[in-house]
Amino acid sequence: MDATGDEQIREWRRDLHQRPELGFAERDTGDYLSAALEAMGLEVHRGMGGTGVVASLTAGTGTGAIGLRADMDGLALEERGNVPYRSRNQGAMHACGHDGHMAMVLGAAQRLADAPNFSGTVHFIFQPAEEHGRGAKAMISDGLFGRFPMDAIFGLHNMPGMPAGHLRTRSGGIMASEDNFEIRIHGRGGHAARPHMVIDPIVIGAEVVLALQSVVSRSIDPGHAAVISCTEFITDGVRNAIPGEVIIRGDTRSYTAQVQSVLERRMRELCEGICAAHGASCTFTYTHEFEPTINDSGSTDLAVAAAIAAVGSRNVESDTQPIMASEDFGAFAQVVPGCFTFIGNGVDPGHGGDPLHSPHYDFNDDVLDVGVRFYTEVARVALPVVSAT
Repeated sequence: MDATGDEQIREWRRDLHQRPELGFAERDTGDYLSAALEAMGLEVHRGMGGTGVVASLTAGTGTGAIGLRADMDGLALEERGNVPYRSRNQGAMHACGHDGHMAMVLGAAQRLADAPNFSGTVHFIFQPAEEHGRGAKAMISDGLFGRFPMDAIFGLHNMPGMPAGHLRTRSGGIMASEDNFEIRIHGRGGHAARPHMVIDPIVIGAEVVLALQSVVSRSIDPGHAAVISCTEFITDGVRNAIPGEVIIRGDTRSYTAQVQSVLERRMRELCEGICAAHGASCTFTYTHEFEPTINDSGSTDLAVAAAIAAVGSRNVESDTQPIMASEDFGAFAQVVPGCFTFIGNGVDPGHGGDPLHSPHYDFNDDVLDVGVRFYTEVARVALPVVSAT
């Protein structure tokens, strides 16, 4: 891509960085994206799944179609970085790089519109509400794949701590599911000096937290990955009063429905059993938030070929280690074949290495062109122009 194109993509990224919006409220973002896509001459559709945007580009006579997906939403964080293009929306920032993801898909759309050397249709999908795992299902429920049929869907996520511009993916599970749980332990509160007259939910809750750590090690096949994390422990007690109720919240991560089922069942059994042993009761709630992201083997082969064409084989890893974080892309990949890929954001703080979801995070503009090249190569590998014989 020429210097002018690079400047435009960087401008898009920094403009989008300044206007972060939370899930299902990405109206200004949608306006901005739509204006840029329409200026390219693309057919643009608004309001998919609430605030999502889909643009389509057809070239040649091919009947195949693919989707290139970017997420739109920011996080409810106050930006602490000192960049000149910092967030203008108080209490919101692009702390996960979705501004860069959108700019890369915009750049691919521009490049393919300028040089449509593929045969078929590319759908550019801008998905709302990725951060809380609701946007993909909203778009699917709104008829995304009926209105825009596609043979496969592709996405990228930047990864701080990974060398800038490197691309990594794998066939099979690459990102985990996320399930949330809440345990309410109902005891009997009272004076801190007379513990024999209470049913202390703090002691019970502490036992529950420790017992939950045995579920993965003793109820899950060691060949399967799983994580249980208790992240909140809340009581209604005060300095000299033992509480009557404790709330424990957290999440679990895994890759299969079978493991999810075992986690839910064993956690419920342990909580109810421990509470009963102490004369207390509990309310156990378990909800499914994110689907696991499972890459289709054929789509992964295609993505690896495109990645090698974009950055060379030395910068591509085709069997990367899966991670236990979650991604809403997984819901798309359950409906059509898909491949999700990681793009290195850099390893040094201040140069792409600040962690995701940090108030100091900033997408590394130096990798924008890598993402654009990858996406355009995906289109050309998936939808090749066939020469007449």
